[in-house]
Amino acid sequence: MAGKYVISKQSNGEFHFVLKAGNGQVILSSESYKAKASCIEGIDSVRKNSQIDGRYQSKTASDGREYFVLIASNGQVIGTSQLYKAGDSRENGIASVKENGPSQTLEDNTV
Repeated sequence: MAGKYVISKQSNGEFHFVLKAGNGQVILSSESYKAKASCIEGIDSVRKNSQIDGRYQSKTASDGREYFVLIASNGQVIGTSQLYKAGDSRENGIASVKENGPSQTLEDNTV
């Protein structure tokens, strides 16, 4: 089963998307967008940038857990991973975003 993007509307009226792997696990979460059109542009940016190794930045949270961010060509963060206990798991998460990022499947939970 291929991955998919899921758009939702938050309680503050802003839009958010996640990229889910084929097993349904969230592998990348966006920041909030004021407009749905901007949220969709964010998804398009993930589709494009997820295939470029240099767009991933590995990070360590204050509690020592590992995560990564996906950066657009303009330098802005377009997605953040979940927190992982080990760097190997983070690398597997990056591989999953590379695999599922090009997905054209979109589930819109805002309608």
